[in-house]
Amino acid sequence: MDKVPMTGPGLRSLEDELKQLKGVERPAIIKAIAEARSHGDLSENAEYTSAREKQSFIEGRIGELEDIISRADVIDLSKLSGKVVKFGATVRLADEDTDEKVKYQIVGPYEADLSKGRISITSPIGRALIGKTVGDTVEVQTPRGAKSYEVVGVQFK
Repeated sequence: MDKVPMTGPGLRSLEDELKQLKGVERPAIIKAIAEARSHGDLSENAEYTSAREKQSFIEGRIGELEDIISRADVIDLSKLSGKVVKFGATVRLADEDTDEKVKYQIVGPYEADLSKGRISITSPIGRALIGKTVGDTVEVQTPRGAKSYEVVGVQFK
């Protein structure tokens, strides 16, 4: 079993989701199944079928979260520093074609969220950035074609 690199906040987020599923969602769906069962014939009971499907999803997600959490390798970002891009770095990039500036933090695959500026270390751009320093250029294949970025800043926070 491979360890999964993760930040402290990323691990807490997964633990919070697991707690919500086990403490709130699971008991609610058990109650919904019991309620649907009381309505009689299960073969034609849409409520029962829907509740069972939701229960299956919840139990699957609980199993997935427990697996991820058990393999988590939490990396303390406060102990990282330097000028080289590595896990946990916040990287400022300039698109070499449009000169548009973007900022990404490189995180684990289960805490990536592009809308919040967090990209996975396993993503194409994440892999391309590892080991680079300010002034380096990276070429990344994206679904929209090749993109070229210049690293304009690296920091750890």
